[in-house]
Amino acid sequence: MSAMRAVAFSPSNQWYDKIQTHFSNHPNRAINTNPHLQFNNTTQNQSNRRNLFPCFSTDASKTPNPPTPLTITSSPLVVVGSANADIYVEIDRLPKEGETISAKNGQTLAGGKGANQAACGGKLSYPTYFVGQVGEDAHGKLITEALQSGGVHLDHLSAVSAAPTGHAVVMLQSDGQNSIIIVGGANMHCWPEKLSDEDLEVVRNAGIVLLQREIPESVNTQVAKAAKSAGVPVILDAGGMEAPISQELLNFVDILSPNETELRRLTGMPTESFEQISHAVVKFHKMGVKQVLVKLGSKGSALFVEGEEPIKQSVISAAKVLDTTGAGDTFTASFAVALVEGKSKRECLRFAAAAASLCVQVKGAIPSMPERKSVLNLLQSH
Repeated sequence: MSAMRAVAFSPSNQWYDKIQTHFSNHPNRAINTNPHLQFNNTTQNQSNRRNLFPCFSTDASKTPNPPTPLTITSSPLVVVGSANADIYVEIDRLPKEGETISAKNGQTLAGGKGANQAACGGKLSYPTYFVGQVGEDAHGKLITEALQSGGVHLDHLSAVSAAPTGHAVVMLQSDGQNSIIIVGGANMHCWPEKLSDEDLEVVRNAGIVLLQREIPESVNTQVAKAAKSAGVPVILDAGGMEAPISQELLNFVDILSPNETELRRLTGMPTESFEQISHAVVKFHKMGVKQVLVKLGSKGSALFVEGEEPIKQSVISAAKVLDTTGAGDTFTASFAVALVEGKSKRECLRFAAAAASLCVQVKGAIPSMPERKSVLNLLQSH
């Protein structure tokens, strides 16, 4: 029996790393130790877990960052969502209609909102599972290897033969802004009509569940319902499909997290000022969502809890903005990690702001996700 390294936090709410050595006969048992989150987890039978990637190595000795072990102190982050191959083209400006321009550079990197958020959780040294689908192709292998390198548990990542891996064309402009075109592929097709008991069980045993809108809403609804039945908090990132969010799904969501553009589109209300954003958020409160976490880009972020004053968080300035791709995913996932670790809402916002600041200073989505030590160092200097 070997000792396992885990990351824990002092109840004094100070941001620092504490190394905990723990010996256990049940290294993968998920138990809630966070008094801020109420849920009823049951012990998960790890021996029955699927390994759907016989062709991709999951040997920790070959992985730069092996998955963080689940310990008696850890209730995992479970991310259910999309995985894309992001095809980057670097351009000075977007082409006009009928115009052909040359890209300065191009490369393909692992991405997708779900995979991004899972990688963020793994790189922050928090036990993270990813539930999703890729195709049986080179892009699927690219994503799998990237998630492995980020320390994500892949027991619930499926390879499907009837659809290619999802991909996105990311047009990255010289000022760091981007425009994206998404091809759903395996993210939108070949999901079972009813998710397996194994996939739903890992959801019920989570400390927190994170969803986005780049997979079918029926999948998100099944997951959110299973989480709610077990008392597991659900965060829904509003990014992805443009269609309205169904009331059925919203009934199971604890925190909805749009950016201001998504908030405007989903509510049909203006979001140019903070007052307008506040009015738009009320529309979701009336639909039963008690907490709305709005990402405001360069203006920071704000958490709106029904019946309380909004909590505002300004951006933590980046030395240089190279690529904003994945910054929103980094923010949402970092917030989720801080929340499940028992931090106050204000501390969660600050932790997420620091992580997002580091993200925009590196090109790519998953490659730009920061490690915990870097986030803590940045927080200590601000």
